Amino acid sequence: MTSVYEKYGLKQVINASGRMTILGVSTPAADVVETVKYGLNHYFEMKDLVNKTGAYIAGLLNCEAAVVVSCASAGIAQSVAGVIVKDNDWLLENLHAAPLNVPHDIVLPKGHNVNFGAPVGTMVTLGGGRLVEAGYANECSPEQLSAAVTPDTAAILYIKSHHSVQKSHLSVEQAVAVARKHGVPLIVDAAAEEDLLAYTVLGADLVIYSGAKAIEGPTSGLVIGKKQQVEWVKRQSLGIGRAMKVGKEGILGLTQAIENYLVQEKTSGAQMVEKMTPFITNLNGLNGIQARVVWDAAGRDIARAEIHFDESCIGMSTGEMVQALKTGEQAIYFRGYKANEGIVEVDVRSVSAGQLHQIFTAIQDLLARGKQA
Repeated sequence: MTSVYEKYGLKQVINASGRMTILGVSTPAADVVETVKYGLNHYFEMKDLVNKTGAYIAGLLNCEAAVVVSCASAGIAQSVAGVIVKDNDWLLENLHAAPLNVPHDIVLPKGHNVNFGAPVGTMVTLGGGRLVEAGYANECSPEQLSAAVTPDTAAILYIKSHHSVQKSHLSVEQAVAVARKHGVPLIVDAAAEEDLLAYTVLGADLVIYSGAKAIEGPTSGLVIGKKQQVEWVKRQSLGIGRAMKVGKEGILGLTQAIENYLVQEKTSGAQMVEKMTPFITNLNGLNGIQARVVWDAAGRDIARAEIHFDESCIGMSTGEMVQALKTGEQAIYFRGYKANEGIVEVDVRSVSAGQLHQIFTAIQDLLARGKQA
């Protein structure tokens, strides 16, 4: 039988960059796939499905309310629209024509105004908001966040991500206190975070997760939090949410994935270190390469292999090395955020020990060819 790769002429991928959208994020478990298949082959009253699965997920996560959306980015846009529109029926259908006296500023720390694959500001604008930065790129205290809040503020947005500046920025707990002081909701984008309980416990009004990253569900997103605010998000199915609706299969598949996620044993950072140790040892035997264990910048229990290339020794730039590995017979993808510093990271969660050895061999072969050139 012809494989999908053969049928469409697709290149096979070794995903050493982690659960990234550009590579299809993750590979759901068999029972999640079966649930998706069941959803595809049956009919439901969609409003009933949204409400009942939301209540079920809220029960699992011990929060007031939940709703499945099409992805975390849609969760940001619909959450922003929700806190602006609230229960206003006219605004729901006329967000594009909202009068200026409707509070629509979304305040976030300047160091959180990032591009996660698309700009945070694009999602805010899509939801009818106007992005207002607080503090500086390298500093945002609770006082600086508070100073940016005005009567035009609809919500505070906090991006909990490795993409965000980590140093000298306030915590989620401190952001909750600022939001309470001003009587505005706090939206936390925690797309790739692994703890589904932490931020609602701290008091965030809306918390957004990717359904396909840590949870390993189908392409989807999850918004949880306070009942009133989640209801405002759900209302957006009649507004901007229509353009980003999630299918029945995504709703059911993510619900099953969350149920699995809460009971399955997690791979610890220590186990990741054990898995990558032979790989790092092999790399450190190559001339011009230094490899070591590093830990996730956002504080998650995730260990990665950091590879430092001595460009003067290997005969090519790190960018050229990364590109050559992407365009080989099998596409090998790293985390390349620091390639300009001669550094890449290998995320071992989605690769086998055999694939790690393939990566080592591919690097070894490239170095050998570089020396011959």
